Amino acid sequence: MRKRDRDRAERLRLAGGPKPSLRDRAVALAIERGTVRTRDLTDIGVPRCYLARMCEEGLLTKVGYGLYSPGRLAA
Repeated sequence: MRKRDRDRAERLRLAGGPKPSLRDRAVALAIERGTVRTRDLTDIGVPRCYLARMCEEGLLTKVGYGLYSPGRLAA
């Protein structure tokens, strides 16, 4: 293993592990609030193009125009 990779792994370990992905953050927000708006998700850094993909995967359910709730696979 290269020194650069060892240093990176050590920094990650000291920081408490990997940061949650954008999908994890979006699902966590939807579970916390029950229903979220597109703007709520874009405010935390989730691109709008991810929302349709997350609905297809079952992580979010589109409730109405710009409204999403946690999907059946989110729990």
